[in-house]
This record gives sequence, structure tokens and C-alpha cells, in this order.
Amino acid sequence: MNSTPNAPFIARVTKVIADSRKIPQDTVTLDKTFDELKIDSLDGINILFAIEAEFEIDISDDDARKIGSVREAVEGAWTLVAAKEAAAAAES
Repeated sequence: MNSTPNAPFIARVTKVIADSRKIPQDTVTLDKTFDELKIDSLDGINILFAIEAEFEIDISDDDARKIGSVREAVEGAWTLVAAKEAAAAAES
């Protein structure tokens, strides 16, 4: 898996964030912070749960505390999905 998130992956994460907040997906860009999108800590937790469900990953509490922007959410999810795929490949 490439080290940089691809456009389809970014679109999936931004869709999860937009759907969770019921805001237009085109307002959720990589350069936006959660504050700019009016995402408070409770909303942020719900978004991380939705991202975990979307990609079947587990985001640690430590990692969750570091996520305060769309870019950080995308990159964090990308890293976890890559690690999951690497672990699956190693098992087979």
C-alpha cells in the first residue's frame, strides 16, 4: 500500500465525516480543522467510531487524542488500514 492516501480513500473518510455531521461533503477538505467544521469533542469521538466501522480498524485512545483535523483523520486511518493489510498479507 502506498504511503500517501489516494483520492478514493480520502473521499471515503470525508464522506464519513460529512455524514456524521450532516454537512455537505464538499465542505470537508483536508485543510479543515475539526474546529473550523464545528466538530466538538463528542462529535469527534462519534466520527472516529464511524471511521473505525467504515474501515474495520481500531483507533487507540492515544491516536484519537492527536486527531484534530480532516488531514490527521485521513492519515491516521490510512496508516491503520495499511498496517492491517500488511498483517493480513503476512499471515497468508
